[in-house]
Amino acid sequence: MPSTYTTRQGQAWDEIARDALGDEHLMHRLMEKNPEHCYTVFFSAGTELEVPEIESDDRPETLPPWKK
Repeated sequence: MPSTYTTRQGQAWDEIARDALGDEHLMHRLMEKNPEHCYTVFFSAGTELEVPEIESDDRPETLPPWKK
């Protein structure tokens, strides 16, 4: 998994989390790692975000088996 992610124009946190972490429900982890962007709703192209390391047990329990 890359340690940084470069945004595309108009992306929101959930889409970035899905692309970078494989699950949009982990967007809170991205926001924790990038507090300077917490109030950004839609990103400009080229914003560099730090991507946290996610352990497999960090994934929500509500995921269906094929997404775990």
